[in-house]
Amino acid sequence: MVKTELRFPKRRQHGISLVEVMVALVIGLIATLVVMQVFQLSEGARRSTVGGDDAQMAGTLSLSALQRELRQSGYGSAAFPLLGCSITMPGGWTLPALAPVTINPPVAVVPAGDANTDTLLVMYGSNAGTPEGDLVAAQAPQNVYSVATPTSFAIGDFVVAAQEWMSPTGGGMRPVGTPCALTLEQVAAVSAPSPPTVTVGLGTAAMVNGTLYNLGAAPRFVAYAVRGGALTMCDYLANDCRGGINNPAVWTPIGQGIVSLRAVYGRDNTAPMDGTVDQYVRATPANQCNWARVTAMQVALVSRSGEFDRNLGGAVPVIPAPEWRASDAAAIDLTADPDWQQYRYKVFETTVPIKNVSWQGVLTGC
Repeated sequence: MVKTELRFPKRRQHGISLVEVMVALVIGLIATLVVMQVFQLSEGARRSTVGGDDAQMAGTLSLSALQRELRQSGYGSAAFPLLGCSITMPGGWTLPALAPVTINPPVAVVPAGDANTDTLLVMYGSNAGTPEGDLVAAQAPQNVYSVATPTSFAIGDFVVAAQEWMSPTGGGMRPVGTPCALTLEQVAAVSAPSPPTVTVGLGTAAMVNGTLYNLGAAPRFVAYAVRGGALTMCDYLANDCRGGINNPAVWTPIGQGIVSLRAVYGRDNTAPMDGTVDQYVRATPANQCNWARVTAMQVALVSRSGEFDRNLGGAVPVIPAPEWRASDAAAIDLTADPDWQQYRYKVFETTVPIKNVSWQGVLTGC
C-alpha cells in the first residue's frame, strides 16, 4: 500500500522590521516630549505660585516686625526738650537726632542700603516711669545727680541729662540753631532716701536745674536697611552700625526677598499746630518744632518672588513698576536690577501713628 504524505507549504516567519522599530521609537519620543512639556509647564506654574506665597509671607512678616517697632518709637524719649538733640552712644558714636524715626540719616551714621531704597533709624526707651524726667537739684561731683525721686532709677538703666533751658519748666523750647548734645550713660549706683542721688559713669557738667531722663534698661536705637535683597537691622547699643554691612552678626537679616523700603513723614502743617497730619513729606525735620509736628509715618516694603520668569518683560513690560500711596513723594524704583521685569512683586504698605509724640500734646510756640 502506498502511503501518501501530505505536505503543507510553510508560512513565512514575520518579525518586527527596523522601520517599525524606528517608528515606535519616534512615537515614544514624541509622547515623552509631550509629557515632559506638560510637566515643565506644571512645575513652572507651581514654582510661580510657591514663589508668590514665599513673597507674601516674607513681606507680611517683615512689615509686621517693622510696624511693631514704629508704633513704639519715641516711647520714653519723645519729651519735647529732647527732640532733635544729637546723642552720643556708650560706644562713642553719635546719632544726629534723638527722634522717634529718622528717614535716611547721614550715611556716616547709617550706611546706605541697596540703590533707590530708604534707611530708617528708630529710637524708643523701655522705662515704665514718667517721661518728663527728674529735676537735678545738685551735682557734686559731676557724675552724681541729686534728684527728687531716685527710686525711679535702677542700676543699669540708661539715662540722659538735659540742660536747664531745656527743662519742661521753661517750656522745653530752645532757640533755633542752639546746639543740643546729649550723652547716653548707664546708672552705676542709686542712693535713697538720703542723699537722694543717681550716679553714672562720667556725667555731664553744668546740669544743676536741668533734667535727668530715664530711658530704661533696654532702650532701642535700631537701624533698618535693605541690603542684598533682604531687610536687615542693626542695634547701636550692641554694634557699631556705621560699618559691617556685609557682616550678618552686625546687620542681621530679618526678611529675605525684600527689595525695597520706602517711607515718608506724616506732618502737621497747621499754624499753630493742632496735632493732625496734613501732609506726607520726605524732608527730614530740621529743628525741635518740626520734629514735634511729625505724628505719623507711611512705610512700604516690596517683596520679590524668587522665580525668574523669562516670559515676562520685553519691549512692552507685562508687569508695571510697583506703586504705593506715597509714590509721588517716594516712588518705588527697581531699575538698578536690569532684569527687574522678569520677577513678580508684592507691595506691603501701612500708616503708623507715632502716638508717643502726639500724646505729648501741642508744643506752645510751634
